[in-house]
Amino acid sequence: MSKKDKNKKADEPQVEDAATATAEAIKEEKEKVSVEEQLQDQLATEKDKFMRLFAEFENYKKRTNKERIELFKTASESVMLSMLPILDDFERALLHIEEDKEAEELRKGVLLIYNKLLTTLEQKGLSKIEVNKGDVFNADDHEAVTQIPAPSDDLKGKIIDVVERGYKLGDKVIRFPKVVIGQ
Repeated sequence: MSKKDKNKKADEPQVEDAATATAEAIKEEKEKVSVEEQLQDQLATEKDKFMRLFAEFENYKKRTNKERIELFKTASESVMLSMLPILDDFERALLHIEEDKEAEELRKGVLLIYNKLLTTLEQKGLSKIEVNKGDVFNADDHEAVTQIPAPSDDLKGKIIDVVERGYKLGDKVIRFPKVVIGQ
């Protein structure tokens, strides 16, 4: 073997070792990058989970606060419903007393008590639903007790008489007005 051949053979392993070392370095670099990418992906996934959980918790807090406020507004609904017949009785008593001219002092006393009770209930959120004779009947807003022949053609399908007043507690209707409609 000549010197050149020996030198060639001696150079070849060095080139192969350098190429192998470079390939291994590139492979290690890719593994590092892929490990970093995996960690970045895991971090992004965990961030997304956290943000969703946080948003869900905020929605839960808002919903429970809204429900609590609604509960406070309508907590007295059963008490109000039990007081409505008493209001109806006062209204009937006032109508009856007004017919009797001798009971002026009695009317004043009953009227004072009625107004005081009504004012107290209104302070707690109770309000009357105004219904007038001649209004158009709406099944969503009124409860029809009966139908009678209309005294005139223009009262057909309209309210002829109000049997019981309707009441709302806040925005919620707790008793629909009971009406008589013309047929």
